[in-house]
Amino acid sequence: MNILNDPAMKEIVDDFCEEANSLFDSLENSLALIEENPSNTKELEKFGQVIDRIMGAAKSIGATEIATFCELGKVIGYKSSQIKEIPLIEVVVAVLFDSLDMLRKMNESLRAGNDKSMSKINTKAFVTRLTWLSEKFKDIERSSCAIEDSGKLNQNSIDELMKSLGL
Repeated sequence: MNILNDPAMKEIVDDFCEEANSLFDSLENSLALIEENPSNTKELEKFGQVIDRIMGAAKSIGATEIATFCELGKVIGYKSSQIKEIPLIEVVVAVLFDSLDMLRKMNESLRAGNDKSMSKINTKAFVTRLTWLSEKFKDIERSSCAIEDSGKLNQNSIDELMKSLGL
């Protein structure tokens, strides 16, 4: 039995869900600030840092789908903080708003006791956007986008993350 299914650990899972919701609010605030001023790429960096916190906590409780989804958001946040093309940043913000909405749904599903939350979320259009974005960012290298045991995040790593989510 893993921590997500252990009744004795429900309080820990509930605490994670509550903290994640608070951090989602912070992420939404960052995205709103970028939406108002797309040249404010420091907020994209902040987005990457905050979603990284959620990713670490999700990994620690065994919420692997949420952790993997957060890892994709982290990569998009960090890599997009390096671009200057306002139209592309606007697309990034829209995709990150969508990902935040999906993360909220996954979090609520987890709180309700369903640890396989991706199966209830329609991701087809989102995957198309992620694939398109990952192509735009393929030449941007960030050490903060490293994946454990595999070095820097490359296109194959992004593809593997998406595949692990069934996307």
